[in-house]
Amino acid sequence: MSLYKARVLVSLRPSVLDPAGEATKDAAGRLGVDGIRKLRIGKAIDLELEASDETEARRKLELLSDRLLANPVIENWKLELHMVPTTQSTMS
Repeated sequence: MSLYKARVLVSLRPSVLDPAGEATKDAAGRLGVDGIRKLRIGKAIDLELEASDETEARRKLELLSDRLLANPVIENWKLELHMVPTTQSTMS
């Protein structure tokens, strides 16, 4: 089994309102940070998993992303996947 490190980036679909992003953008303006035209908030999920190969790792992660990590009705997700060299330890 190989070890894979993954990051799933979850963001609201463009058609979905983002009240937290709007509030943060407004707060940035009150702090004197101007020029922000758009600010949307998402989440990043970092994980490590074992799989026999990259195809299996990707399959597992796609299932997790579609069914558990993101709400497919209002969110999109993007996957970053890397094999961990055998000499590297777990996530830090």
